Amino acid sequence: MIKKADLRSREKILQALDPIVKEWFFSQFKEFSMPQLYGVMPIYERKNILISAPTGGTKTLTAFLSIINYLVILARKNELEDKVYCVYISPLKALSNDIYINLEKPLSEIKELAKKKGVKLQNIKVSVRTGDTAVEEKAKMLKKPPHILITTPESLAIVLSSKKFIEKLSAVEYLIIDEIHALACNKRGVHLNLSVERLENLSCIVPVRVGLSATIAPIEEIAKYLVGYEKKNGEWKVKDCLIADVHFVKKTDLKALSPIPDLIDTTAEEMKKGLYSLLDDLIQKHKTTLIFTNTRSATERVINHLKEMFPKNYQTLEEKIGAHHSSLSKALRFKIEQQLREGKLKAVVTSTSLELGIDIGYIDLVILLGSPKSIAKALQRTGRAGHRMHSISKGRLVVLDRDDLVECAVMLKDALEKKIDRIQIPKNSLDVLSQQIYGMAIQKKWNVDELFELIKKSYCYHELSREDFLSVLSYLAGEYSGLETKNVYGKIWYDLKTKELGKRGRLARMIYMTNIGTIPEESYVNVIIAHPRERRDEKIGMIDEAFLERLKKGDVFVLGGSKYQFLYSRGMNAYVNSSVYRPPTIPSWFSEMLPLSFDLACSIQHFRKLIDDLFRKKKNEKEIKNFINSYLYLDKKAVNAIYNYFYEQYHYAKIPHEKRFLIERWKDENNKQYVIFHSLYGRRINDALSRAVAYLVAKHGRRDVEIGISDNGFYIASYHPMQAEKALKLLSEKPESLRKVLEDAVERTEVFKRRFRHCATRSLMILRRYKGKGKTVGKQQMKSVFLLGAVKKISQNFPILKETRREILEDLMDVENAIQLLSGIKNKKINVETIYVDLPSPFSFNLITQGHFDLMKIENKIEFLKRMHKAVLERIK
Repeated sequence: MIKKADLRSREKILQALDPIVKEWFFSQFKEFSMPQLYGVMPIYERKNILISAPTGGTKTLTAFLSIINYLVILARKNELEDKVYCVYISPLKALSNDIYINLEKPLSEIKELAKKKGVKLQNIKVSVRTGDTAVEEKAKMLKKPPHILITTPESLAIVLSSKKFIEKLSAVEYLIIDEIHALACNKRGVHLNLSVERLENLSCIVPVRVGLSATIAPIEEIAKYLVGYEKKNGEWKVKDCLIADVHFVKKTDLKALSPIPDLIDTTAEEMKKGLYSLLDDLIQKHKTTLIFTNTRSATERVINHLKEMFPKNYQTLEEKIGAHHSSLSKALRFKIEQQLREGKLKAVVTSTSLELGIDIGYIDLVILLGSPKSIAKALQRTGRAGHRMHSISKGRLVVLDRDDLVECAVMLKDALEKKIDRIQIPKNSLDVLSQQIYGMAIQKKWNVDELFELIKKSYCYHELSREDFLSVLSYLAGEYSGLETKNVYGKIWYDLKTKELGKRGRLARMIYMTNIGTIPEESYVNVIIAHPRERRDEKIGMIDEAFLERLKKGDVFVLGGSKYQFLYSRGMNAYVNSSVYRPPTIPSWFSEMLPLSFDLACSIQHFRKLIDDLFRKKKNEKEIKNFINSYLYLDKKAVNAIYNYFYEQYHYAKIPHEKRFLIERWKDENNKQYVIFHSLYGRRINDALSRAVAYLVAKHGRRDVEIGISDNGFYIASYHPMQAEKALKLLSEKPESLRKVLEDAVERTEVFKRRFRHCATRSLMILRRYKGKGKTVGKQQMKSVFLLGAVKKISQNFPILKETRREILEDLMDVENAIQLLSGIKNKKINVETIYVDLPSPFSFNLITQGHFDLMKIENKIEFLKRMHKAVLERIK
């Protein structure tokens, strides 16, 4: 059963604490924090608990206080054994090292305090075991195991299949999962979820599970993810778990700012000067500022412009500003983190790498440059400011266009009103399951029914069918004929009579240990000209794989200032046509941008409906502006900008919203037809809908169509007539048919080829490393092409093929919410309306032009938008 934790009294906690621990605590802190009043006693009473609080909300100490107390009590009695009492899991190696430092300090202070009081304590040992841990350190842990083991999901899985260290985990009493919100939403979290059940299965004591999370929703599902299921009287039930939801504990100061008075009637020079003057002004008024951009390229650009425009502030003898993102080396990232802790930097610009709770010292301002696309992410990022219990989280969202302004304004409203967007937790990932079953077979011999029961305890596999489970066993046992010719051999033996299984081959443990993990290896792809003939085989540059998987035949993109049409790929080469006259269809930043969350999108759609109602009721300008001002937390400048934006859309076209699905038809000067779908539901849903609509249109018209998508909608385009409304009608009449249509639509795409490789690597069909030799991403991709052809001949329901489809539809896209949208159309809750325009409407400007902008200088972009804006205003008059 999942229920809320009770607020406990200060006296109860004091009674539970050992006198030395009590004295140490109050020598460091004035009082117990709110998370501690909710969380310390349940852990002391050995109850599972999920603690959700903002960044800097003392979650980590809350989790460890009862555990340290328990270990001190045992150490005082000389009863500490050579075993692991507590396993702490964090998603980041850097965070693991932080926790180690932050645990060693209180333990040494407690030991010193005990010594002064003449109390003899056994030594409480803490160790970190990650991919960076030296072999000698691991050997020491075998002889003298730590009482608290700090590790990562991957290292835990390795330990669970090791020969010797596994014995040290036979009586684990506590399990802490930190930053659970960052793990639960991806396959790394799926892998960990099953590892946790394996750890409990090993232990003779049922460990207390403690989850630590930033502000997140749906919190009940995260609690279920933490504790899993158990069988009672033949029925599966969720294990007991308490929830301490303490997200009101920190004060926030959040505002949206625009660097210029008018986001349309401006120049590139004014925009640049306004933006960097605003950033510099904010940085100089604060001790240390953390700036989040949404792409790595923007991170470097912001730093370069600040240095160029304000050299006295940033180009001194000592560097005052630094970059931190995943493309930088570990040494450089560590240097920036260290300089932050020491207070040597005035500002750090990052993409996403400093979102999680690494200790980076005192930050008093966080700037979000552009929308972070989700309310939870906005709160997590701004929570890095005032990383102390009673500090204020101060955040400023800087907006550069009208879509961004509306998005950020609604996001701020939801954030301040504590409406959090929900994350989705992947379920029944058959590639991860294959890897885990192999690891379990290495650990010991299993009865098949016992193995299935254990897997079903995991939240991520609770709904796993027996059929899927057996298909994974068949793959692992080498029962699919045809795979051995592709060097994919059986990894386990499986006896149907005895219903037992175990590992096969002497190298099993080595293969597993060196290929474990769920994060796919990504690489860059060469772009090579295939046409025209005189330039054939000329290499023109590189694109990243994430960008390639978004391309389909005929798409046009920009590289090095020139346009290229994508034709096909072979291994790690993308072949293109350089003689192309069509405008670009895929913006260069597309693969880096975060998708808008569905819940935030729905909030924006609701706001659109409210404004549309006011215009339809003939409310005057003052009344509508007063409503915008009262509904959103904005200044006068922003209120005027939003009013003007909606005024233009309403009087020129129609305002799409939660009850109106608007289709806009337009022809450009070359007679190319555009069908624009105003579906502001986020890119994951629009990816699904656009592919399905385009597939049906192309199927009936016997011609491929061009697609463009964004968070705010999508378009299909062609020089030939398109039955777009008919395609949408077909889908909405049978919403569940969307799955089958999408499976057919993605079957021969780049995204399917790349994602199949990822799944094949996770399931160990493709080995990244073998006998000390690594296989390049290019070779992995070539092998996956051969394997894909082979498994399609074997069975369309081959588990890894099935998983590839599931991953694309459910993790990359959002097929469930897309089906929900289509059901709304079917049930007449959402009306589909088509309009014809001679210019794109204001709401579709960014969608139609996003590809073109790669070819334009910033000056030309702004002038182009001004011309479009002026042309619309003339038509309204």
